[in-house]
Amino acid sequence: MAKKLRVAHFPQIPCKAFYVEVKDVEEAKLISDTLANYDLFQYENNIKGDYANATVVEEYCKEEGEWISWSDDETGIDDIDDYFEHREKIKRELVEELNRGL
Repeated sequence: MAKKLRVAHFPQIPCKAFYVEVKDVEEAKLISDTLANYDLFQYENNIKGDYANATVVEEYCKEEGEWISWSDDETGIDDIDDYFEHREKIKRELVEELNRGL
């Protein structure tokens, strides 16, 4: 069963989060990267001054009845960027292994 996920973005800490529900980790990564790039654009173009922001992925925990920090069940990785870097590393290793076997 797929996890219920959302991205929580804090554009200026401390502040309330802006939430976006997403269908999967791929969409969570897209939204997270988009929000980060938007904040960076605003900073680089003097739209927003110095700031501290944060973006995290959360999953809904039925047992606790609340949103908790997301982590991958297989690897235990709890950072969306680290998770996708790990997936890319696994793909590269698999391709290398397949190429050695040919």
